[in-house]
Amino acid sequence: MRIGVPREVKDRESRVGIVPAGVKALTEAGHQVMIQAGAGELSSMPDSEFRQAGAEIVDSAAEVWSRAEMIVKVKEPVESEFPMFRDGLLLFTYLHLAPLPRLTDQLLQKNVTGIAYETIRDKHSRLPLLTPMSEVAGRMSVQVGAAYLEKERGGRGVLLGGVPGVPPAQVCVIGGGIVGTNAAKIALGMGALVTLIDMNLDRLRELDDIFNGRLYTLSSNSYNIAKAVKHADLVIGGVLIPGAAAPKLVTKAMVKDMKPGAVIVDVAIDQGGCIETAHPTTHSNPSYVVDGVVHYCVTNMPAAVPHTSTLALTNATFPYVMKLAAQGLAAVKSDQGFREGVNTYRGNVTCAGVAESQGKPLKNLLDAM
Repeated sequence: MRIGVPREVKDRESRVGIVPAGVKALTEAGHQVMIQAGAGELSSMPDSEFRQAGAEIVDSAAEVWSRAEMIVKVKEPVESEFPMFRDGLLLFTYLHLAPLPRLTDQLLQKNVTGIAYETIRDKHSRLPLLTPMSEVAGRMSVQVGAAYLEKERGGRGVLLGGVPGVPPAQVCVIGGGIVGTNAAKIALGMGALVTLIDMNLDRLRELDDIFNGRLYTLSSNSYNIAKAVKHADLVIGGVLIPGAAAPKLVTKAMVKDMKPGAVIVDVAIDQGGCIETAHPTTHSNPSYVVDGVVHYCVTNMPAAVPHTSTLALTNATFPYVMKLAAQGLAAVKSDQGFREGVNTYRGNVTCAGVAESQGKPLKNLLDAM
């Protein structure tokens, strides 16, 4: 198979879809790999390493897209990439289609088979390709939140861990999944007082055991969320419904009731965000203020640490790349979890979460194939 890896074009997106080790494995298996010049530079992976591993270095994105049978990316395509879609193309990347109807429409109109990292499940029904970036984003959310609590960035001027004689900051984490657990781990490590909210009581019991009672846990309901958010210095949104838009659990009224200079980091923003006042931002313009509360809602947070993020991501994605290279879309027929990653196929939406979020008809993939 001819596999293409274009340079990412989303604002300050520094990751790359395949690393040199992956190129070597693919070429040894008889596949052809094209890497756009400079695609790995910001992840500390120069063209020379890709070339040595057996890749063809291609000057333009247009050539990569036009010659490849499968495109492997990191982030969802942006407007400038839409014209390069074509009938029969296989696209393997994060898609986050639920809040992006225009991207969905383009994939459908051009008959692109879109396989989304974030909806693939393993045999334990976990999300193996979302997990590594959720770990990175969860840990980063506390670092970012601590920085924006500094006065010069509009925050309350609060040190997350406090000092002897001065209490630490209060951190509210909404969601007890991968993002929330990693956020709680870092926040506790920095000495903050942490409250975690989740609707799954068994998960709250697990987290209470994991953190040996150092974590305050609350059952998720509007009353508990409002109370916790009101007293928080830092709120981290980490809610996920795979493939679907995130629910707006923190309302405008709750935000208005927060402390002046408090900070919100909505990690769920890729799926529309779980904070009603949140809207997507970029690394170039990462924050804004609503009712005195600083909002940080960058949709590709892990791009700020691209070397770590690229290695963590490709460790998880590469086995699936190899299966697709060897078998094409037939690779998903016998693997239900892999099949759940297919969001669009031959002009049809094949992911229930996307169909429901956008009011589009849902087509069973096996019937379509």
